[in-house]
Amino acid sequence: MNYTMDFSVIADSMPQLLAGCAGTIGLALAGMVLAIAIGIGGVVLRDSPFAVVRWLVIAFVEAIRNTPFLVQIYFIFFALPLIGLKISPTPTAIIALGINGGAYAIEIIRGGVQSIPKGQVEAGLALGLHRGEVFRFIVLRPALRAIFPSLVSQFVLLTLTTSVASAVSAYELTSVAQRIESDTFRSFEVYGSVTVLYLAMSWLLMRGFAALSARAFAYPTK
Repeated sequence: MNYTMDFSVIADSMPQLLAGCAGTIGLALAGMVLAIAIGIGGVVLRDSPFAVVRWLVIAFVEAIRNTPFLVQIYFIFFALPLIGLKISPTPTAIIALGINGGAYAIEIIRGGVQSIPKGQVEAGLALGLHRGEVFRFIVLRPALRAIFPSLVSQFVLLTLTTSVASAVSAYELTSVAQRIESDTFRSFEVYGSVTVLYLAMSWLLMRGFAALSARAFAYPTK
């Protein structure tokens, strides 16, 4: 079977593909903000003095981490309307990404906080620092430095996971590619180009966060 490749389709569709990239980044950013909020809240509740609350957080983490993301997004989009909660595709994708990422963020953030020796906190209090100053300078900054690579990896993974949101017609790169492919029947050119775009986005995100880490978490030189 002879197949003649024609990348003029990609050139003509590049504005749509770039808009899809922007949609992907937007979904990932919104999902990550929600995930971090869930992660911080989950860490606080995970150390609750009430056993029921602790077990609910543990159950949430295990349930989300051990079920497919596609099933989670389908549940929000197709099952919740049966009880009167109808959500449009883009908010559905953001909520699903936030919940999925939040389950992982709970464990990442919790690990960072627990990595700070209690002796350092006690030493800070002994030096006369307020609890807010102890949290800011002794707990928060070292904890963020410790978990930042894991958070970055989770964000990049969340960015790639947005492709699953095409299953509910959320606007992102893969859904745009599906429309272009259905109109042109140029599967190789379309999905080959989309692969390159995902690689480029992942590389740019990694480089950007590496520069941010070097600037924000550098150890003082003086």
